Amino acid sequence: MNHFSLDRRNFLKGASATFALSALGAGAMDFIVPAKTLRVALIGTGWYGKSDLFRLIQVAPVEVIALCDVDRHQLEGAADRVSQRQRSRKRPLLYGDYRKMLSENQLDIVLIGTPDHWHALQAIAAIKAGAHVYVQKPISVDVLEGEAMVAAARKYNRVVQVGTQRKSTPHLIDAKKNVVDAGLLGKVSHVEMCCYYHMRNNGNPPEQPVPDFFDYGMWTGPAPLRPYDGLPHVRWWRTFTEYGNGIMGDMCIHMFDTVRWMLNLGWPKRISSTGGIYVQKTGKSNISDTQSALFEYDDLNCIWQHRSWGTPADPDYPWSFKLYGENGTLKASTMSYDFIPEDEKGLKIHKDVVYEKEKYPEDLTEPQIELNAAPATRLHMLDFLNAIDKGSRPIADIAQGHISTASCLLANLSMKVGRPVVYDPVARQIVGDPAANELLQRPYRGPWEHPHPETV
Repeated sequence: MNHFSLDRRNFLKGASATFALSALGAGAMDFIVPAKTLRVALIGTGWYGKSDLFRLIQVAPVEVIALCDVDRHQLEGAADRVSQRQRSRKRPLLYGDYRKMLSENQLDIVLIGTPDHWHALQAIAAIKAGAHVYVQKPISVDVLEGEAMVAAARKYNRVVQVGTQRKSTPHLIDAKKNVVDAGLLGKVSHVEMCCYYHMRNNGNPPEQPVPDFFDYGMWTGPAPLRPYDGLPHVRWWRTFTEYGNGIMGDMCIHMFDTVRWMLNLGWPKRISSTGGIYVQKTGKSNISDTQSALFEYDDLNCIWQHRSWGTPADPDYPWSFKLYGENGTLKASTMSYDFIPEDEKGLKIHKDVVYEKEKYPEDLTEPQIELNAAPATRLHMLDFLNAIDKGSRPIADIAQGHISTASCLLANLSMKVGRPVVYDPVARQIVGDPAANELLQRPYRGPWEHPHPETV
């Protein structure tokens, strides 16, 4: 049964939609919004989980049936805000265990905004429960988790959209169409990507009792159980490899995924990386503060660099990618893009990020919102809904999210073993390196069992 109907008037409400449609051409007019009220749940009610949910509420008739979080205070606060934002004003059902939530509710869509170490198990469980899934990036903490997520999406025929919303960012859509696809760069044979944000939390909080409103065992789940030293929300958990893959897994994936989309790239031929903790040695953090990575393709090198200290190489583009072509250079970030032609007399092009403050005034009062990312996430949600209706693959399909995620994880793996790696996605193995292959799957803490692509 088709639960959607064409409603271009609603879709074109935002300036970002108009900008994106003009950049993409007439085919983008196929975007639609649902006629049926969709039953939605969110797992992980922290900063970005709520942000994703509120963007969905803005563009589609949804009923938020349930919320799940292991922090009761965070969960209650999220329920208050959701009841104020959704059309029915109803308060969602609240859960501390996502398995119970999935078993007790029939859901059309599940959004996953938990830390990285939970993405695979929760996404696969939601898929098996019959829901389509919107999962934050990176999709997994190890490569075989990602393989299992792709396998589950295909086996159960569910749409899985990854939160790599740069592909739905209006000014980047414009750059792809009017610079890259228009051939202004010529042949591109070198790419540089970077992040120079000082975003590595490096404190030394003491061990302390776990508060009664927080289920630390369930928060930890399949990850190693670290001594509790405060609520891990937002930046603290990201500073540990137990739960994620550092700045490489957090920030490189966005830029590398965008570059792959811009240039129509698949799996890299070879990946290598070096780095470590070179400067910020005093705190508990165990993620690298300095790292370089090389993703190799035929006649093309894609290079990543991050430092969580010092100054950016280009202050206007501290987190960005740069495509170097024979006829010019494209510099791009979440905030803008610049095309600089090789010929000094050529036409330079500059575009800035699109905001929608007038169209969505509620954005201005939403705590912690990334105003520059909100229009992109709204378009990303519309693309997700469109794929559900058509039974097609969304722009950030789980398979593409897996390539981008796994490539970054393989870079970390290369840094750890001290040599380049070549991944065979058909065999799901690193070629000719048994020791490196052992690192494709992290050990799980019991009783949680690691998913496998052959048995999901």
